[in-house]
Amino acid sequence: MVELEHNREQFAKLGIGLAAISYDSVAILHNFAERRGIHFPMLSDADSKIIRSAGLLNETIPHESPFFGIPNPGTFILDAKGVVKAKYFEDDYRERFTAADILTKQFNVAPNAGRHEVIGKQLTAVASSSNYVVRGGQRVALVLDVELKPKMHVYAPGVEGYIPIAWKMKESPAFAVHDVTLPPSKMLRLPAINETVPVYQGKFRIERDITIAAEGKVKPLVDGDGQFAVEGTLQYQACDDRMCYVPQELNVGWTFQLQGHDRERVPAELQKKNP
Repeated sequence: MVELEHNREQFAKLGIGLAAISYDSVAILHNFAERRGIHFPMLSDADSKIIRSAGLLNETIPHESPFFGIPNPGTFILDAKGVVKAKYFEDDYRERFTAADILTKQFNVAPNAGRHEVIGKQLTAVASSSNYVVRGGQRVALVLDVELKPKMHVYAPGVEGYIPIAWKMKESPAFAVHDVTLPPSKMLRLPAINETVPVYQGKFRIERDITIAAEGKVKPLVDGDGQFAVEGTLQYQACDDRMCYVPQELNVGWTFQLQGHDRERVPAELQKKNP
């Protein structure tokens, strides 16, 4: 909810309103909103009726637990008529997409966190991420905005006989890596060799998500400022209309600030009691 609040104005610029539904009481939500500066509606579904009707009840919680009734956390994107256009849910309740990740993927908002250039011989890649401050379990977007020099192309995955562009990640216990998302390629006719091949030209964006590991796994990897690094390589072979050049490998990286989860509870008189 705090991360969603941090991105509230960006959603508003897109004409999108925000609302959260929780099984918590009105008093608990009011206390949390005041304490953490939440300025969008937080709706109390104290009996979990809406949560059940949407099929979101977390069935792993024992009925005798004060936490029974919580939903599997996630986000619905609705249009102006209330039609669900997209859903962002994870199987593990401890993991969830950040609002900034959704802005990047769903609404093509250019991320600015950690934005920096990596310059190669035939292209420039601008690396950025949806979030800079992260918590354990958050799913965030990594982005590479690539710009090739004029008349250059690189090959797309699926090409035969040539080296396609590839984004590889250095393994780390600090995060789990998700698949790369590439834009549609263009079929390019090469008269000199009488072939038609899938390529990328000009400017294009590559994205992939990572899920930050549990806080205990990340903490040993942070430096004195509470930061940790995410590293990878962009591999490609660029060609122009005359020749193909030596394959290249660019080091790409991102830096994140680890922040602990908010574990402060509401006053004891507002807390849920065992049934």
